[in-house]
Amino acid sequence: MPTRPVLAFDAVVRAPFGNVGIRIDSGVVSEMVYLPASIASRAGRGGLAKEAARQVTAYLRDATFRFDLPLADRGTAFQKKVWGAIRAIPSGGALTYGEVARRIRSAPRAVGQACGANWFPLVIPCHRVLAANGLGGFAQGDDRFHLDVKRWLLAHENVPGYAPPHA
Repeated sequence: MPTRPVLAFDAVVRAPFGNVGIRIDSGVVSEMVYLPASIASRAGRGGLAKEAARQVTAYLRDATFRFDLPLADRGTAFQKKVWGAIRAIPSGGALTYGEVARRIRSAPRAVGQACGANWFPLVIPCHRVLAANGLGGFAQGDDRFHLDVKRWLLAHENVPGYAPPHA
């Protein structure tokens, strides 16, 4: 869901599945995006970009790392409610869209749409939300790249039943 050209990332962190692009605006993280490996990594420009890159790298090394970043105030009240429920899922855990929906008294499809609107993947770990019958979609798509990212993240967190793609 990039809103600006790739060159506008304040940091691009190399990851085992590709890269993570980070944008900073007005002293907060305004967006994180999964990027293919073909996008060059870029050291953080500015203090917060460097800190966000450091925290992404720490998570990629240790799946139990807990993010502490100022995030832009984005999303509707409903999306924020879904994202709060998702942030409560511990590393190594997963819930279905239906389980999240029941917890917040909503519908699975609405939860899926809120997941797809997530501006801060990794910090708000939508990869921990699965379809009732399998992996489900991810990052507003079901293309191979994004589904491989989701599989990698689930395997990284030791979620039962998930192994790294192409292992």
